[in-house]
Amino acid sequence: MSYEKVAQVKNGLIIGTKQTIKAIKNGEANEVVIADDADQHITSKVSRLAAEMNIPCVRVDSMKRLGKACGIDVGTATVAIKR
Repeated sequence: MSYEKVAQVKNGLIIGTKQTIKAIKNGEANEVVIADDADQHITSKVSRLAAEMNIPCVRVDSMKRLGKACGIDVGTATVAIKR
């Protein structure tokens, strides 16, 4: 489900952990998608910050599939969907 949602949002994606954290802090993120196979050390900060800011956080199983849904050739640990 989340892969399809990410694939449908073409211009409102923020890809990558650093950019996702920045978007959450700036109030730009409406929802966050985190890949379960990403390093927990990397994704824990994103999930914690999303919880603090009351932003829904959806988990998917694969970084590679998440990257593909974003239209990039590499995997990504996190993606934010803009408001």
